[in-house]
Amino acid sequence: MTSILITGGTGSLGRTLVMGLLLRKERPERIVVFSRDEQKQHAMERELDDQRNVLRFFVGDVRDRDRLELAMRGIEAVVHAAAMKIIPTCERDPFECVHTNIIGAENVARAALRAGVAKVIAISTDKAAAPLNLYGATKLAAEKLFVAANTIAAGATRYSVVRYGNVVGSRGSVIPLFKQLAAERKDLPITHPDMTRFWITLPQAVDFVLSSLDRMQGREIFVPKLPSMRVLDLARAISPQARYEVIGIRPGEKLHETLITEDEARITFDLDDRYVITDRTDIAKRVPKHFVYRSNANDRWLSVPELQEMIA
Repeated sequence: MTSILITGGTGSLGRTLVMGLLLRKERPERIVVFSRDEQKQHAMERELDDQRNVLRFFVGDVRDRDRLELAMRGIEAVVHAAAMKIIPTCERDPFECVHTNIIGAENVARAALRAGVAKVIAISTDKAAAPLNLYGATKLAAEKLFVAANTIAAGATRYSVVRYGNVVGSRGSVIPLFKQLAAERKDLPITHPDMTRFWITLPQAVDFVLSSLDRMQGREIFVPKLPSMRVLDLARAISPQARYEVIGIRPGEKLHETLITEDEARITFDLDDRYVITDRTDIAKRVPKHFVYRSNANDRWLSVPELQEMIA
């Protein structure tokens, strides 16, 4: 891979992905950071001034297909990480969410084909499996767009998806909120004492994206095998002495998250370190009948000390 473009390249994942690519033994000759936040781009460009021979910063919005196509000229691979993801904002401004997460995904897929990009991998979320909120619904639609794009592209460009759970330390996650409230000696808000989530660190997410990019053939949704954690245990890991206030599950929020539904299990295969949802017929090891990958039915759980280590 000689050149790669990352949409949402100044976000939590995009930025860590850039750092991971720069540290690779066989790093790309060109890394294009595509995002609409020129201030974050400027700060990132100054911080990585010694990498200016590799990095190229492109101000643009995934809603602008022409700008995407221009940025993708000469690019071999695209990681599509740009999205609106704050659930209350998406519920409040649904048209904006649709324009970015669905129409933006279509723009990325079409621009990549017109620019002659070889591989495109899109970042999805557990919220896309049996979605309950608009964010999840738009990400499910985006998944469908990228998988179906393989039929339109007829092999000229290959498209796949990675779907994973909550990312430790990403912007908008619960950890900064809990830390702030703990420092102010305030009660920590717990939506439900039994709530569970899948958990992945940013470096793990980057490794998973890049390894999936290397392995993809097109039409796959890659799902990592992740540990689960209880939100109450997370609160205890951040502030063992804190008091907790149960505030109730918010609109659009699930008690437990699902990464693979029972219906999807019919076309899900076990690849040792990950699952792959695909209609490909060349993968041997299917998951068991009635398989469901849900955060409360996991065989891997993070303890309070393990959570403390991940947070640190």
